[in-house]
Order: sequence, then structure tokens, then C-alpha cells
Amino acid sequence: MIRQGHISLQSFLLGLGMLSYFILACGSWSPGLGITVEWLKERPWAYCGGFYLLVNIIIVLIFRGLEWQVAVRGCFLGSACGVGIIVTTLCEASYRVFGWYMVVLTFFHYSEYLTTAIGNPRTLSLDSYLLNHSWAYGIAAVASWTEFFVERWLLPDMKKVWYVSAIGIIICLWGEIIRKSAMLTAKTNFNHIVQTKRQENHELVTWGTYKLFRHPSYVGWFWWSVGTQLILVNPLCSIAYTLASWSFFNERINFEEITLINFFGEKYLDYQKRVGTGLPFIKGYQYNHRSPSNSQ
Repeated sequence: MIRQGHISLQSFLLGLGMLSYFILACGSWSPGLGITVEWLKERPWAYCGGFYLLVNIIIVLIFRGLEWQVAVRGCFLGSACGVGIIVTTLCEASYRVFGWYMVVLTFFHYSEYLTTAIGNPRTLSLDSYLLNHSWAYGIAAVASWTEFFVERWLLPDMKKVWYVSAIGIIICLWGEIIRKSAMLTAKTNFNHIVQTKRQENHELVTWGTYKLFRHPSYVGWFWWSVGTQLILVNPLCSIAYTLASWSFFNERINFEEITLINFFGEKYLDYQKRVGTGLPFIKGYQYNHRSPSNSQ
């Protein structure tokens, strides 16, 4: 794994050190530190804020330029993951599912970067964290947070239906396994951006996860996105995410399959006949052999 991958992993774990709060809360301390420790034990969010500030000072002192940008993002995701675990542990029941959601969300974004660093380091960039994926993605996230807190305010017991959240976690885990196995199977043939020009070393991947689905990375992301809303017990966003994700991936798959047919011709068309897209009611681009506009 290249240096940026190691830096991101170290900084993620450094941020995850936020969980040292539990050592503070459970440990016994010398009388000289007693007042400070007791004050922090009763104010976990003050401890988290102070810890986050401290580790960012350390990062500023160690890294510069691009390496600092990699590290500060990894630290942010690790810290947010740690806060999610603390929320799940310490907050009242109606807030706990939001802690689970934070863990799932931050791990997804961090693992996207780390998996790219392992499987296809040539394409690794700050965008590999997917934190700036798109305006639509950001708006969807804010909408889901808004629904959670409004419903939690009006119907707090609704957010205590733990078995719905548990199903959501299982679906997210399933989606993550599919997506990350696809990225590691494709390796240098995987890219977060649809390629419109075939690279010299680009080959058609039909083994591993690609034996089950033509587009396993999209299948994984689809189920992960729907699962996040089940974790939050968000009925409105569960429906909206399902419809929006289906529409997005339907369009994306059609566009990508046009480029793949241009890249691989009959070889891809044969693969297309053998293996489905993996997403319900999405068949992919239907190539018309008789249309001159579609000919190679």
C-alpha cells in the first residue's frame, strides 16, 4: 500500500482514539488530577472536542501539503466514527440508532479511500474519500438527518424500534461486502469515475463478484444507501432513497454499458447475456445490432 494509504489509516486510528474517553471514565486517577478528570467524565462532549483539537494540532505538526489533507480527512472520519460509538453507548435510547448510523457512514467513506489505496493506488486522490461526491448526495444526507431529528422530536419511541435498525445494519454490511469485494476484484480496472476512453491495461472483469452481478459496486452502494435509512428508522427517506438510488443507477448503468460495449464489443455483449446487472428491474443498455449508430 502506498504512503498516502498508510497516512490515512494512521490518522483514522488516531481520530478513533476518541474512544479513550471510556478509559478516562472507568479508570482511577491520582488525587492531583481528580477535579479535572471528574469534570471531563461528566462532560464527554467536552472531552471529544478537546481530543479532536489536540490530534489535529499533532497532524498539523507532522504533515504538510497533500499528506496533511489526506490525514485531516482520515482523522475527521475516525473521530466521527468514535463519536458514533459514544453516542450509541451513552445517549438515551432514541438517539442510539443515530450513533450506529454515524459508524456505518464514516466507515463507508473511509473504507472507500483505503480500498482504492490497496486495489488501484494509481487513481487514488482526495476524492476517493467520496466526501464531496455531489450536491445531490449532500442534500440527501441532510434530508435524512432532518427527518430523523424531526421524527425523534415528535415520535421518540419510533426511533427505539431496534430490530428495524438491526436489519438496516445487516443490509449495509451486505452492501459493503459486495462493493469492496468488487473494488478489490477489479483492482486497476475499477474507477470511481466512469471512463469514456479505454486505458491500455483495461480488461473486462468477469470473475469473482462479477460472476454474480455485472455491476457489483453499484449493487453494494444501492443496498448500503437503503440500509442507512433503515438504521435511522426513516420511513420517508427509506422510500425516497430507494427510488432515487434506483433512478440514478439505472441511468449510470446504461451510460457505462455503452462505453463497455465500445471498449469490448461482442465480448461484453456475451457477458451481458450471461450475467444480470444485480439491481431489480434494471436490465442495462440493450444493444441493437441492426442500428448503424451503435455499430463498432
